[in-house]
Amino acid sequence: MKKKIAIIMGGYSSEYKISLKSGHVVYKFLDTKKFDLFRIHIFKEKWVYVTENNEEYPVNKNDFSIEVENHKITFDCVFNAIHGSPGEDGLMQSYFELLGIPQTSCDAYQAAITFNKRDLLSILKPYGIKSAIAYYLNQGDPLDLDAIIQKVGLPCFVKANKAGSSLGVSKVYTKESLITAIENAYVEDDEVLIEAFLNGTEVSVGVISYKGETLVLPITEIVSENDFFDYQAKYEGKSKEITPARISEIQQKKVIEMALRAYTVLKMKGFSRSEFIFIDDEPFMLEMNTTPGLTEESILPQQARAAGISLPDLFENAILEALA
Repeated sequence: MKKKIAIIMGGYSSEYKISLKSGHVVYKFLDTKKFDLFRIHIFKEKWVYVTENNEEYPVNKNDFSIEVENHKITFDCVFNAIHGSPGEDGLMQSYFELLGIPQTSCDAYQAAITFNKRDLLSILKPYGIKSAIAYYLNQGDPLDLDAIIQKVGLPCFVKANKAGSSLGVSKVYTKESLITAIENAYVEDDEVLIEAFLNGTEVSVGVISYKGETLVLPITEIVSENDFFDYQAKYEGKSKEITPARISEIQQKKVIEMALRAYTVLKMKGFSRSEFIFIDDEPFMLEMNTTPGLTEESILPQQARAAGISLPDLFENAILEALA
C-alpha cells in the first residue's frame, strides 16, 4: 500500500513564494507509483490541502488530517518544504513530534538553534568553527552607532537574526546608512545581527542524511553580480553558482570538515546547507539552512546532481530516512 505524503509549503514569512516553488518541485518529482502525494499550504490565515484542480480542503489541526468527500485522510510522513517560520524554526517540527508523524527535516531543537544565527554561531564557536566579529541588537535597544562601528568596522553587514533568503540584509559602508539598514532588518525580525565584512570567496556546503549515512555534497562557489549574495542574486539570476567550487585542496578539506562537524555537533538530520567565506584558507561560517531551496535551480539540488543524485532520488530518500 502506498504511503500518504503531505508536502507542506508556504509559511508565515516573506519567503513563502520561494517555499511554494520548492514544494511544487518536490510534488513534481516524487514518484506517484510509490507515494500518494498531497500539497498542503500552510499560511497564518489557513491550512489547506490543494488539489490538482486548485480546490481547497481545510486541514484539521487537531490531528493534521483532511476530509475529502466524507473520507478522512491521515498522513504517514510530512515532507517539509517551508522556508522560514513555522517550518524552519522548530514550530512545525514540535507539532509533528507531538502528533507522532515523521517529517523530513531536523528535529525541533536543532531547527530553533539553526534558525537563530546568533545562537547557532555562539554554540559552534567552542568547537573551532569560526565566524565574523559581531554586534547584537534587540528591538528597543538604544543605538550607539560609534560602538557598533568600533566593534565591527566598516563596511559591515546588518542582518535580521531570524530570517532567510537574504531578507532584511544590508551591506553598510557609512555611519549614516546604519540606521536605515537596522530599520530594514527589524521589518523581518525583532533581533539584529551586525557582522564585520569578510572579504573572501563564498561557498555553500550541503550536508544530508543519505541512505543511513551523513553525506557532504560537492561544494558550490557563489559569485554575485551584486554587492553581495542578496535576494536578487539568489532568485533572479544575479549570480553564478559554480559546482564544484574553484577552491584549493586545503580549503576544500577544511570547509568539508567544518560543515560535517557542525552537522554532527548539532545532531542534525535531513537536509542542511551551510554558507562559509574563506579568509585565506580559513572558512568562517555565516549560517546554516535546514530547509534550503529545493527548486531545480536551487543550490542543494545542483549539488545533489553533481554527486549523481537525481531529484526523485533526493526527495524519496528524505522520506525513507524520516520513516526509518
